[in-house]
Amino acid sequence: MKTVSKNIKLLRIKMGWRQHEVAALLEISVPAFSKIETGVTDININRLRQIADLFKVSIVDMFSSDATALKSEDTLKIEELSEKLRQRESLLIDLQMKLLQYYEEKSTVINIG
Repeated sequence: MKTVSKNIKLLRIKMGWRQHEVAALLEISVPAFSKIETGVTDININRLRQIADLFKVSIVDMFSSDATALKSEDTLKIEELSEKLRQRESLLIDLQMKLLQYYEEKSTVINIG
């Protein structure tokens, strides 16, 4: 459970939330949340599901010992969209190059003719 507690704290910090904010969202007291986050209190599966949903991660992710693996659905979506944007920018550059080549070819034909 120490891993889960550590991940809860890590996710809270990643979100930029303070303990009292998360406690309010979970509808529990700040001391109760603090005990969960420090590993003093074991949490049941329902509370774990509630916390995972709050941070938009899977329950399985909560048990991950790899802190870099903790990515919310929002983070994954941003990464996916960023990759699509990179691909589209590359396509746009290719099309711009083809357009420039076309104009150069037409310009040469007009100057010759």
